[in-house]
Amino acid sequence: MPHVVDVVDGPTVRRWVDACVRTLDEHREEIDRINVFPVADRDTGTNLLRTMQAVLDAVSRDLGRPDEPAEVWAVVATGALAGARGNSGVILSQVLRGLGEVLGSQPANLADALTRADELAAKAVSDPAPGTMLTVLHTAALAAARHGGSPAEIASTAARAATEALAGTSGQLDVLARAGVVDAGAQGLVLVLDELAVVLTGDEHNAGLTVAPARRTPREPDLLRTAREAGSTEYAYEVMYALDRVDDPAADVLRVSLRGLGDCVSVVGDGGGRWAVHVHCNDIGAAVEAGIEIGRPHRITVVRFDDQVAEASSRFARDRAVVVLARGTGVAELFRAERAVVLVLPELGPPDPAELVAVLAGTQAEHVTVLPNEPDLEAVLDAAAAEAVQAGQDVLIVPTASPVQGLAALAVHDPARRPGEDVVAMAEAAAATRRGELTLAAEEAITWVGRCQPDDVLGLLDGEVVLIEAGPASATAVMAGAVRLLDRMLSSGGELVTVLVGAGAPAGIAEELAEHVRTEHREVEFVGYDGGQAEPILLLGVE
Repeated sequence: MPHVVDVVDGPTVRRWVDACVRTLDEHREEIDRINVFPVADRDTGTNLLRTMQAVLDAVSRDLGRPDEPAEVWAVVATGALAGARGNSGVILSQVLRGLGEVLGSQPANLADALTRADELAAKAVSDPAPGTMLTVLHTAALAAARHGGSPAEIASTAARAATEALAGTSGQLDVLARAGVVDAGAQGLVLVLDELAVVLTGDEHNAGLTVAPARRTPREPDLLRTAREAGSTEYAYEVMYALDRVDDPAADVLRVSLRGLGDCVSVVGDGGGRWAVHVHCNDIGAAVEAGIEIGRPHRITVVRFDDQVAEASSRFARDRAVVVLARGTGVAELFRAERAVVLVLPELGPPDPAELVAVLAGTQAEHVTVLPNEPDLEAVLDAAAAEAVQAGQDVLIVPTASPVQGLAALAVHDPARRPGEDVVAMAEAAAATRRGELTLAAEEAITWVGRCQPDDVLGLLDGEVVLIEAGPASATAVMAGAVRLLDRMLSSGGELVTVLVGAGAPAGIAEELAEHVRTEHREVEFVGYDGGQAEPILLLGVE
């Protein structure tokens, strides 16, 4: 049984620092190799290692002092500052200082410690760029603040969130996208947070250490085609990959899944947990995802059959498709019910650029309309669209900043119209939909309507805070904030209210809002759905 640590006390800090030095030393060359931002000087891994080694030296020399958290953390902060190397080392020193400021006196309060680390690290950079070490740290701190729980649970949550955010960094900076890598400093930070989760949970497999990705070299076009030796001509692609450490029952499940996707299925093993997988199919993503459900596919190869390539007229299986980005199972199902192709995003962080490109190509549509349903995804979407356009697709993006605007846009979608005209109509419908959000304040801040405190209920209209309902965020406070926000949105008119209820919303809130609309806004129609999104608490739209 793993030994779970309840507090981040002095001995735990020492073990964590030692573990960080070991993992940074192990991955130093990998991190150095992918270091291209802000300068491609190939030293980020080395700088992070040297900074953490200075911390280890400091706490090792301090063996004569007691293990009170405050004293140990003071040594950590001093050692980090004195030994900081490069931009990444300076940021890491501020992360350690922020953790120590809270954990020194409150050794079980890891959530607030990560929030403080995020604050201090952000102040260390005068002009922060998206897609860096700071982006990943901020995502991890937000996840920790929302999750709550024991230090072990919070550390695991933060490590997972950081890992997800790390994958998105390559789509947030052009220099990373061109190099085909993630941010080097962010990679190092993920390893540091992973080790914290391992030390606190006692589970070596808890965090899933992330290794810096290698630069991929694309194969020549001729290698991506092959002759069909068997199987139905209904299927256009041959998909092959390897799996390791998979048992026989899981392999049996994979065979069944692949038989539902195509033919010529083969899942063969060596008796030691290693398997070779083969299938002819059309849905490449589904075939690979079937492998992901039981293991980690690698050496993935996808080739198209020559008889499909020769039929130029059949390159696109259909004329039109709508691709929707969605967070939350309920939101995704709403768009699937409208026959849209849905890319379900992780709870936090941007979409995986490679996955987005694959979804666009997987529609097999000549003209693709994309509904992002969030602001601030322009860089990722533009890069994916550019790659799809280069491959011959026509991709147009409708500026939807919320799922409620996406639903309004999809409601007027007409495949019979010319693509450009259809996108204009969808954009107009989205723009005519006022979007609101009800969420919780993660920290003290100044808003347009005054100062908010952590756990206050915030009402946002078109991205701006317009009301604050004082916390704590009880069901009563959330309902009061929802009513105030809805009344504010309807003050300038409206015929239809759409509400998407988040996973953390109080039970019955949609029904209470429906009753409020029925009694106070009798001319307005109300529809509510279980969105299932992790945040915000509510998404509201008024048309």
